[in-house]
Formats: sequence, structure tokens, C-alpha cells
Amino acid sequence: MDTTIKIVIVVLYLAVLVGIGAVASRKIKDLRDFFAAGKSLGFWSVAFSARATGESAWLLLGLTGMGAAVGLQAMWIVLGEILGVGIAWLVMSRRFKRLTDQYDSVTVPDFLESRFRDTSHLLRKVAALSLVVFVTIYVSAQIDATGSAFESFLGWNYYAGALVGFVVVLLYATSGGFYAVAWSDVFQGVLMFAGLVILPVAGFIAAGGPAAVFDGVAAIDPNLLAWSGSADGWTSLLAFEVAGLVLIGFGFLGSPQVFVRFISLRSESEIPRGAAVAIIWTVLADTGAVMTGLVGRHLLTEQGQAVTDVLGNGGQNVLPLLTEHLFPILIVGLYVAIVLSAIMSTIDSLLVVAGSALTRDWYQKVLHPEIPDDQLIKLSRNATLGLALAALAVAMTVAVTTPDRTIFWFVIFGWSGISATFCPTIILSLFWSRFTGRGALAAMIGGFLAVPFFKFVAPNLPEVGAHFKALSELPPALAASFVFGIAVSLMDKGGPPEGIAEELVEAGH
Repeated sequence: MDTTIKIVIVVLYLAVLVGIGAVASRKIKDLRDFFAAGKSLGFWSVAFSARATGESAWLLLGLTGMGAAVGLQAMWIVLGEILGVGIAWLVMSRRFKRLTDQYDSVTVPDFLESRFRDTSHLLRKVAALSLVVFVTIYVSAQIDATGSAFESFLGWNYYAGALVGFVVVLLYATSGGFYAVAWSDVFQGVLMFAGLVILPVAGFIAAGGPAAVFDGVAAIDPNLLAWSGSADGWTSLLAFEVAGLVLIGFGFLGSPQVFVRFISLRSESEIPRGAAVAIIWTVLADTGAVMTGLVGRHLLTEQGQAVTDVLGNGGQNVLPLLTEHLFPILIVGLYVAIVLSAIMSTIDSLLVVAGSALTRDWYQKVLHPEIPDDQLIKLSRNATLGLALAALAVAMTVAVTTPDRTIFWFVIFGWSGISATFCPTIILSLFWSRFTGRGALAAMIGGFLAVPFFKFVAPNLPEVGAHFKALSELPPALAASFVFGIAVSLMDKGGPPEGIAEELVEAGH
């Protein structure tokens, strides 16, 4: 009976998503509608869509698990997220929106090609390739999380759960394009926000208050209440580890799946209100995720118990176990939908972004510029399907070959690849008039290659390997991208595009 109730709620939730896709499909008239919602969205849609897309399974399962596994050290991620979201909205979005409107850009590669007057299409090709590679990895991590969620909450076979979630996302993302993605993200973003605010509050009440929780956690392991991650104080390795956690938020400063939301805004006047919504959402939801982990560690484990033995690898089962511990079955069913919301709101956005990279940024703009936009919608849907199938294959392969993986670090690799490829390039292109097309190309390629290097090679280097492992791949890859972009631009005798200094000054006013 309990499982039946959960399934009914999940089916209703999935039906809503498919319905949104059906309604949104009626608004799709051209490629601009499919990839940027006709540049007609308001601040509520864009703010909730950006947050739901930017968080994904790593927030509901990964960050809650980190809260249980490492305690208050996970709050450094929250700080990084707040900084990243705040800077993206308050500092970068207005310039980006003005320039993309001026260039009539529909995608981020559109913007880059116009910004650097790149007639060779090299920037567009590199951007499209990077998106296809790392988005496929990122989506595969979300599909993996879908299987884990169905397995944890409903007791389903992992592979069956992954396939069900995969099919539903395809139904509404390929039919309704960016309209369906944005509208579904508002629905899913509200669910995620409510779930992460309510759950830790309910846990604190059940435990007898925050003081009881923190006392209990300290008794289990005093390291859990140390911001450094160790009650014995800071070491160089811990400092590198914390820096790596904070800089995860840097990925919001130019990642295409986030910045395409700014392109879709109907007006830059929507930005201040959107910024307020996005920042408040981040502060409360991300803090709620870490507190959920701490409450779960207190209520569900005892002194001497390994977090993995009780709460799963990386503590990532803490949210489903805590909801079942605190709530009646009807509410538990709602939390199944909330976890799926976090996963699917990211999969759909990434697939649409990657689909745009293949069809508009590669097939149309590079190979067949004579093809009009309205003839590419069917091709875009087919490209989205193909990318999704590739991501499914990666997810299934990783599931078979890496049983000890955690959702958090699987997601972070894909996030790092997209961030290191695009964020330094977008930042420099918005704020440095001396930045050249060759510099942008060097920054993107350097960031792209640096991620696997700092993930798989640097941690094995003698003397410094342990520090690179603690730092994770994103910070050094970002630094490498900046260095390549700045150095090549300064050496580029051709100089920046004519008139770009004036464009950037005007965009900044």
C-alpha cells in the first residue's frame, strides 16, 4: 500500500511534466522559440528555471549527503553558490543581456561568434564540441541519479528507474523545447525549494531543537561541527579542499545552461527582481540541504557508525531515509517527486542546450547556412534524442563499472568541464576589451583539456598530487583557462575586434 501511494504521486507528477510539454509545443513556431522561448520570459520563470537547472541531483542527494558525511564543512559550498549566483545576476547578466540583444543571439556560441567577429566559425565549433561532450557526461550523471532515486524511494530496480525518468524527460523536452523546460522548471523549482526548507525544520522539531541536533552531532563526531572539516584545526590540505568547495559556485559565471536564461528574458528590467528571487532561493535551499544532512546524521546514526553503512555511499541516502523517518507516506511520496524535480529540471535544460549546439551552432551555422530556422525544429528534436541516448549509455556504463561512485562527484566532473570551458571566456568577453578571438579560443580549449588533466593526472603527481586531489579539478582548470586566454590575447598582434571597446562601455552603463 505504501509503495502504491508513492507510485501514484510520482505518476501524477510525471503527468504534469508531459502536460507542460504538450501545451508548450503549441507555442513553438521557429528555432528562436525552441531554444530561447522567443526571448519572452519574465523574472519568475527565468529565476526559478536558472536555479532548478543549476542545482540538479547534486543538491537534493549530493549536498544533503555531504552535510551528513562532512557536516558544516559543506557550508563552504553554500557560500560559493551564493557568491556565484549573486555575481552572475547582479554583475554579469545586464551586460550579457544587452550584448546578446544587440547581436540578436539565440545561443551562447551565437554571442561568442558575434562578440569576436569570428567568420571562421572556430569559436562556434569548439563551443559546440565542448557542450556535446560535457553535457553528455552531466546528463548521464542525472540519469544515474534518477535510477538511484527510484531505487532508494520505491525499491525499484535501478535500471528500470533510470529508464522511466529518461523517457519522461524526452517526452516534454523534445516536444516543447525551451518553453517546456522553463515552465516545468518553475513547477519543479518551487517543489525543490519547499522540500529543502520544510525537511530540516521538521527534523529540528522532532529532535528537540537545533541545540539538540548540534549536541548530538558533536557526540557522534566533533569533526562534523568544524568548518575546516577537522576539530584539530586547519592544514594546507584542508585549506585546498575548502577552496575547491567554494569555487564550485564559480560555474554559475558563464555556463551556457544558466546564461541562456538571460537570453530568454523579455527585458533587462526583469533582472533586479530575478536576482532577488534567485539569491533568496539559493540561501534557503542550499542551507536547508546541509542542515538536512546534519539532522539526518543525528537522528539516523549513532556514535561509531560509519555514515556509509547507514546512509549510503557519501551519505546520499540521507534525504529519502529522513523523510521516511519523519513523515507519513503521502508526504514521502511528495519528496520522491521533489528529488525527481531536481534531476529532471537539469536534464531537460542540458539537452536543449546541447541540441542547440548540434543543430544551430554546427549543422546550420557551419555546414548549411542556407537552411532557415523554421526547418530545423524537427532536426533539433532528433539531435536532442540522440544526445539523450548517448548520455543514457554513459550512465549505464558508469553504473556497471563504478559501483562506489557518488552522485556529487559524478555531477561535478561534468559541471567542471562546462564551467572551465566557458566561464573564463564569458567573463573576459564581457569585461576586457583587449580580449581577442584567438585568446577566447585558447581559453576554451585550455579549460576543456585542463579538466581531465587535473582530474586524472595531477592527483598522481609526486609532492603536489595530494593538494590537487583536495582542490578538485575545477579551480586549477579555471585558472588555466584564464591564463591561456589572457596570455594569447596579449600576444595577439591582430588585436581585439574594431569597436568592441565602445560596445562594452555602452553595455556597462
